[in-house]
Amino acid sequence: MKIIFMGTPDFAVPALSALYESNHSISAVVTGPDKERGRGQKVTYTPIKEFAIKNNIPVLQPEKLKDQSFIGQLKNYNADLFVVVAFRILPEEVFTIPFKGSFNLHGSLLPKYRGAAPIQWALIKGERETGVTTFMLESKVDTGNIILQKKINISDEDDFGSLHDKLSILGANVVLKTVELIDKRNFELKKQDNSLASPAPKITKELCKIDWNKSAEEIHNLIRGLSPYPGAYFTFSNKIIKIYKTRIIENEDIKPGEMKQTKSSLKIGCGKNSLEILELQLEGKKRLKIEEFLRGFSFVS
Repeated sequence: MKIIFMGTPDFAVPALSALYESNHSISAVVTGPDKERGRGQKVTYTPIKEFAIKNNIPVLQPEKLKDQSFIGQLKNYNADLFVVVAFRILPEEVFTIPFKGSFNLHGSLLPKYRGAAPIQWALIKGERETGVTTFMLESKVDTGNIILQKKINISDEDDFGSLHDKLSILGANVVLKTVELIDKRNFELKKQDNSLASPAPKITKELCKIDWNKSAEEIHNLIRGLSPYPGAYFTFSNKIIKIYKTRIIENEDIKPGEMKQTKSSLKIGCGKNSLEILELQLEGKKRLKIEEFLRGFSFVS
C-alpha cells in the first residue's frame, strides 16, 4: 500500500521505521515546521523529518492543515492510507482523502485517557496497566472505532521516560499489524464505550507544582508521571527544585511540607505518609542523586 505518515516527536519514529522497513511504500511524511532553538537560534528539525531526510522520503510541513495547497499536495500522492502517530488534530477534509481512510495510534487503552498526555496521566492516576490503541479517525478527537489494542503492565519503577519508550516500541508493532490488517481487509471495528472515557489533558505548569497536603502515593505518582519532563517541582528560598525519583515511607511522623535531612537523605512529609527524595535538581543546576545534592545544599537552617 501507498502510505502517508503523519507525526512529529521521537515517539512516532519507531512506527515510521517499521513501516519503512516493511513491503509498504511511504509516499511522504507530514510533520511540524522547523523551529529555532537555543541561544544561537539554530534551526532544528522534528525527529520525523530527520528520519525522512536520512531515508530520502519527501517531507511536507504545513503551517495550517486546512491550507488548500497542502490538501492538493496530499491528494496528488494518491495514497491508500494515512497513518497518524503523535501529530496534530486533522480536519475531516484531510483524514477523508485516502480510499482506505486514516488511523491514529494513541498511547492508552481507549476510551481511557483521551487527550494530549495519555502516558503521563496513566502514571499520575496510579494505573497498573496501560497500552496502545489504533483507531479510525473521526471528527471528534480520540473517539473513532478501535482496530487494535495491546496491553502492557506498568512496573513500580516506570516513569514517563521509561513508559514512553516501551509504548513507542509496542506502538510500532501495533501500527504495522494494523496496516497489514487494513491491507488484507481482515479486521473488525469496535465501537468505543463513551461511558468509560476519561480525560488526559495537556500538562500545565500548575499541575507540576507539588501540594504536600496530598498523600505520599498521589505525589509519588505525580512525580513519576512528569519525570524526566517537564518535572514535578516545589519552591525553596525562591528557587524551583524539581523532583524526579522518590520512595514512599509509611508511618513517618512528619507534617506536610516538613523536611527531615541527614548527610545523605531527605524526607518530606505529606498529607498521608511521607516521601524519601532520591533524585532532584536545583534551578539552573544538573539533576543529581540525593547524596550528591546534599553535599552542597541544606534544607535545614
